[in-house]
Amino acid sequence: MKLTQEIIAAKRDGGELPDADIRQIVAGIADHSVSEGQAAAFAMAVFFRDMTVKERVALTLSMRDSGTVLNWDDLPGPALDKHSTGGVGDTVSLPLAAAVAACGGYVPMISGRGLGHTGGTLDKLDSVPGYVTQPDNDLFRKVVRSEGCAIIGQTADLAPADKRLYAIRDVTATVETIPLITASILSKKLAAGLHGLAMDVKYGSGAFLPDYAKARALADALVGVANGAGLPTTALMTDMDEPLASAAGNALEVAYAVDHLTGKRREPRFHEVTVALAAEMLLLGRLAADIDEARAKIEAAFASGAAAERFARMIAALGGPADLLERPDKHLAAAPIARPVFTASAGTIQSIDTRGVGQAVVALGGGRTRPQDAIDHAVGIVALAELGGAVGPDRPLGIVHARDEAGFARAEARLRDAYRVGEGIPQRGRLIAERITESSQR
Repeated sequence: MKLTQEIIAAKRDGGELPDADIRQIVAGIADHSVSEGQAAAFAMAVFFRDMTVKERVALTLSMRDSGTVLNWDDLPGPALDKHSTGGVGDTVSLPLAAAVAACGGYVPMISGRGLGHTGGTLDKLDSVPGYVTQPDNDLFRKVVRSEGCAIIGQTADLAPADKRLYAIRDVTATVETIPLITASILSKKLAAGLHGLAMDVKYGSGAFLPDYAKARALADALVGVANGAGLPTTALMTDMDEPLASAAGNALEVAYAVDHLTGKRREPRFHEVTVALAAEMLLLGRLAADIDEARAKIEAAFASGAAAERFARMIAALGGPADLLERPDKHLAAAPIARPVFTASAGTIQSIDTRGVGQAVVALGGGRTRPQDAIDHAVGIVALAELGGAVGPDRPLGIVHARDEAGFARAEARLRDAYRVGEGIPQRGRLIAERITESSQR
């Protein structure tokens, strides 16, 4: 067994660490025998020296094995999941999990909370009265088996090394490094015992990594490491140069997802990304022979109401109201102020600073800048104008739902700053720019 500082020095000097060294340092991070300073030094060494694919796989597996690893082999179908790198108006997980369940997949989705300008799936579900986002393992397994899907939060015993290392990275400027991002995401997904994973890697003004090349490098790493660790994974590169949905904010996004499931409103961009990712999950789970069959099955699940039924059953099984789909307004909190924001002059939307839209929601109290921040689930923005959309005296940028006048004023200013209005129709990029599979990397 080596001294921890020897392992750090080897990586600092550009060496490739053997699996045993990586397992040793991750185990030490988990049991605190590696100090905070040593963990920070290791993270900084990786930040500057990178890791080979072999090292990345070893790091991910070691972090997975630092806690409980679930097993779903007793299910009658494949355990499948999806992960997004985050954006604005991205509430895809809610209708997607239900649609995949309606097609014979099982979705034990362990989700996270939002931080910064991006929303978190868990925060959205926390806006549903009674819904238990932290059930015990027995209830989690029971709901997955009986309803086909359960969306919950990460438990303390799932990849605990990641939880500690991420907290250290967050305060030492080492978050944005691909080997550590990859290991952080995938260690939790591998610990969830999945049989297939679809990754939604965002790029554009509202993405965690706005630059396409950097986001593409992350997608490559995620697909390469996941498949190298034995988890079949495909990634889609999707556009976040504008909000994915016309709603941003926790209870408002749940209401939006309910409308999508019931067919009351299905916006084309949101629907396309949802169907594409869900179809990838069916393909990975061998529940469809090809991507066309997979898409057709997901479309049928939405059209028939089967996806809506699964979602309603999941909500009720985890303590939420049985009539959420029929009466969302009765159960979801509403802000006392709901007022449109108009531009100074009429025109069409030329560009959107999507991060700025997300920050407008944070300014209302609907997001957090620190993990310990409380969230107001009722606030947010709906009817967000889309790229190329017309705005003017009768067409607002959006309708702000605020707790008080001060919050409305902050969000109004940020929302106006986030939109550029001009003449003509801007060119839109492809919504799904690329599909990355294990075979495409060979």
